[in-house]
Formats: sequence, structure tokens, C-alpha cells
Amino acid sequence: MRTAPTILHLDMDAFYASAEQASKPSLRGKAVVVGGIGPRGVVATASYEARVFGVHSAMPMGQARRLAPNAAYLVPRFRLYREVSEQVMGLLRELSPLVEPLSLDEAFVDLEAGEAAWDAASARLVGERLRDEIKAVTGLTGSVGLAASKMLAKIASEAAKPDGLELIVPGTERAMLGPMSVRTLPGVGPATGDHLRRAGITTVEEIAEAGEDELVRLLGKSHGASLYAMALAHDDRPVVAERDAKSVSVEDTYDVDIHDRVRVRTEVQRLAERCVQRLRGAERSGRTVVLKVRRYDFSTLTRSETLRGPTDDPAVVREAAARLLESVDTTGGVRLLGVGVTGLADYTQEDLFAQARAEADAHAAEGASEGEAEGAGGAGDEGQEVADEVVEAADRRWVAGHDVRHEEFGHGWVQGSGLGRVTVRFETPYSEPGRVRTFRTDDPALVPAEPLPLVEGGAGRCAAREPDAGSGVV
Repeated sequence: MRTAPTILHLDMDAFYASAEQASKPSLRGKAVVVGGIGPRGVVATASYEARVFGVHSAMPMGQARRLAPNAAYLVPRFRLYREVSEQVMGLLRELSPLVEPLSLDEAFVDLEAGEAAWDAASARLVGERLRDEIKAVTGLTGSVGLAASKMLAKIASEAAKPDGLELIVPGTERAMLGPMSVRTLPGVGPATGDHLRRAGITTVEEIAEAGEDELVRLLGKSHGASLYAMALAHDDRPVVAERDAKSVSVEDTYDVDIHDRVRVRTEVQRLAERCVQRLRGAERSGRTVVLKVRRYDFSTLTRSETLRGPTDDPAVVREAAARLLESVDTTGGVRLLGVGVTGLADYTQEDLFAQARAEADAHAAEGASEGEAEGAGGAGDEGQEVADEVVEAADRRWVAGHDVRHEEFGHGWVQGSGLGRVTVRFETPYSEPGRVRTFRTDDPALVPAEPLPLVEGGAGRCAAREPDAGSGVV
């Protein structure tokens, strides 16, 4: 184990919610909850103002609304979050070649490997400079932990929240960890915590006092020995620069169970298209197509099919997903569907017939479009998502929190919609809080728009609007 606190852990503060507040001046300093806003939605992130009311990540959205009825509830804009994440990760990679992203808003950095820091003083300077740069580039704040190991650096960043820096001086680890709850240690969830509590162990120091043999007896050899080592502040895990994705997948949860088999097939086809979009965005291909179905009784089934070779062809993935669906009974209703691709590779095994099939599908869809438009005149199921870039104005679904542009009033975002009306607040990240106006949902002057950079003059606009606004998917 190294002797200098040169492992850095960065965790952006309430990332999704903070990005929305930075983007929307009228929401700054107010309670904001981001997640699936349908009845079965789940909270992805809550701003610190919302956390005062007890709202937290992974909470059912219905419970969040009861706790904070006056908060702003927004659907995630993952396109924006990914762009900001790329800016942050770029700053980290300037410090070291060893950057280990854990998610869009969290990463480890080995400062010693990049010769950016070698002792406590230099590490602290790097951490403070990083926080300033993140604020300047993105307008957001992040908390930094510095320690001699990954485990301790993550604990330090948690202690630094929000918008702070915590450095654990080598030699003080045991004293710091001792009084903390056993839940502080990685791998100790509610079940393990309850098991230890029944054995009279509630703090990290009590784990150390119990000894390795007792921990192995209580939790098994692997888990027990690992937990005992962590209680002694031993963690030799290196920062791993490449965490190569093993799969690409998308899924949607529906507010109302889908019983219509035709609708289920349509949803699977749409998910397959989205999955391929993400696959191509990652410049990868995959060999195995996976279908996930959660039925009305919460039973979850997965089916998979391995192709002759890797592909990123939407027609091939659609057809494989359709074949997999034929083996699943959806009679009682479906609450979640997902399509994924595994066995990723950097090359593609071309399917000679895929292009012809794709063209045939396009002609068939073209011929059916008029009939579909006639059948879509009424309101669809609440869980239905607008997946096409270009749709008839009357069929648009205006998603809370997402960007729009009006010919006369400029850039704004959707506050809400219903009964044929959509309410828009017109403001940008660089303006004062804007005015609210209401339009008909089929107003031709109002169109979906791209998110704006959070800092004026910053990175270019996000790419064209993508269908991330699901029915409660986070």
C-alpha cells in the first residue's frame, strides 16, 4: 500500500439535478428531482434542496412527490449529462493516464502515475485546482477525496460533500475509520449490516476487534477476509484505466402494463433500434442479442441468441429480438421490456442481406405511415415514448424538463403538458429566470430543441435530440 495520499476520487454533487439547475435559472436554489416521472418511476438524483425533505436516489417517484410536492420533477436529459461528463473526464485525463470512471459523474485517478502529485501538499493543490477547473468548464461542483487507497479516497469524497475536499493523512486511517458504521465499508449493504449487528458488530473498529476468523465464520471466507482487511484500512486495488463495457442495452418501464401483443412487438423493435444507436455511438458491434421481459407479476425473463459474428446492423438486431420475443408468453401483461447486445467487438461481421431487409422495412413503414397516423389520433398509453426525430405535431409528447424552441420566443423548456396544452418557460443557462407561456401541443411554431452548454462559450451544443425521455426509465 502506498504511503502518500495520491489516489483521488471525484464525485460530482447531485449531478443530474445540479445540471438541470445550471441549465434552468428559475430552478436554482429550489428543490429539483430528476427521474422517471410516471407512477412507476424512480428518483435518479435529487438536489440538496430536495434532500432536506427526505427525497433520495432510488426512491419511488410517488413517495418523493408525497415528501416534496412542490419540487420540480424532470425527466433525465442523458445527452446533456454525457456531454458534461466527457468534459469532466477530459480534465481528469490531463492529470494522469490512469483514470477509472465508475459512472458519468464519478471516477478514481492515480495522481502518482501521472506525476501530478507525490505527497499530501501536492495532492491537495491538485485537488483544489481540479475543483476550480470543473466549475469553470461546466458550471457545476464536485467533491474530491484524497487518500492512499481507493476505498479511503471514496470515503473521503463522501465526507467532503457537497463541494468540498477531504484528504486522509496516511497513518490516521484506523483512527478515522474506527467509529464509523460498518455500512461505510464497500460491500456492506443492508443484509450484511443486519447480520453483523445481530452479532454485536456495528462499527468498523468492532470489525477489527472481532478478528478475521470470526468474520470468516459469520460471512464466509472471501467476504469475511475482505471485510477484515478493509477494517484495518488495507486496500491494494489499483486504479484501472480501462473499464471496457461488456454490453450495451436499453430498457423501458411502462406506467400501464402492455397487454396488446402487437404493441409489445412494436416496443421491442423500437428498443432494438435504440440499442443499435448506442452500440454505434460507442463504435462497437456485438455478437449476442438479449431480450429482457418483466411481466405483470414482476417475474423477469431473459432470452438470448448468438449470431454468426458481431454486428451493428439494426435489421439484424431487430430480427433477432423479434425471434426471441416469440418464445415469451406476455398474455398477462408486460411492465418492462429491454433489448441488449453482448459479446462486444470493435469490428462487424457484415450480413449480406441486412441492407436489403432494411430498405424493405423502410418502404413498408412508409406505406403504413398514413394508417398509423389515423390510428394515433387519440392519446396513447402513458408509457409510450416519442422515439422518432420527426413526428406529426399533433402526436408530439412534450416531456417535462426537455428543451424546445419557439419561432418568436426562442429557447425554453417544458414545464408540463396535458389537455392539449404545453407550458414552456423561456430561459437559457445564461439568462435571468424567464417568463412562462402556454401553447397548443400542435403549435407549429414550437419544436424540440437541443440542450445548450451550461457555460456560455463552452462546448458545442449537444447533438440532435435523442429519445432518452422514457416512460419512467432512469
